[in-house]
Amino acid sequence: MIYAIGDIHGHLDLLTEAHRRISEDRAAHGGEASPVVHIGDLVDRGPDAKGVIQFLIDGRDRGEDWIVLTGNHDRMFLNVLDGGDGTHERLRKGVTWQHNVMGGRATLESYGLRRKFLEREERFLRRVRAVVPEAHAAFLRSLPLWYELRGMIFVHAGIRPGFPMDAQDEDDLLWIRDEFLWHPGDHDKLIVHGHTPVEEPTHYGNRINIDTGAGWGNDLVPVVLDGGSWYALGEDGRQELKVPKHAHRVAAITARQ
Repeated sequence: MIYAIGDIHGHLDLLTEAHRRISEDRAAHGGEASPVVHIGDLVDRGPDAKGVIQFLIDGRDRGEDWIVLTGNHDRMFLNVLDGGDGTHERLRKGVTWQHNVMGGRATLESYGLRRKFLEREERFLRRVRAVVPEAHAAFLRSLPLWYELRGMIFVHAGIRPGFPMDAQDEDDLLWIRDEFLWHPGDHDKLIVHGHTPVEEPTHYGNRINIDTGAGWGNDLVPVVLDGGSWYALGEDGRQELKVPKHAHRVAAITARQ
């Protein structure tokens, strides 16, 4: 079995609940040795990005079989910690990482950081780098962009169709939407991703989207692959993911919202 968890966005309570559901499923189906892949976007929007990062560090240090990937939000936070200002060319004009839409301010507040009245941005960011633990920055630097396991590719946003993984652009793996979501054909491997919120984990045939919108107040629903079938782990246990009719059209409409 293989478990996966979508975009967490600073919700430690939802992350611990997702792992509780996984523990119950393991006990019921005998998957004690099964890995758990976290698909990225650990931070921003939710109230406890600091707690999420520490939870994952603690699990890694205990020897849990957890794979943690990086997301575009994690990279923007890391950019700030490494001396930048968190901006990115794919952000809309006038939107920065600290903007409410992106949620970076919530991440900083989880570390007890708020910009003081009349405090210059450069001074504030220096204070940020002094307060955020180096262990958290090092953890974020260590996160891979993608992970391959048993004929599947786990990645935050998706891939550019037609290109092998060693030729993929880093920005695409973290930010891509339309070119990937609209693609109707098969990829070399099944792609398991997040980044674009959907109401529930959805299997489109060539990909599975597991970003259930935790960053916008929705549930964080883990999934499991068992015996060739995928299941969402809801409050009442497993619900099988089946490829909907007109899956490509559904994907395209979702991408435009």
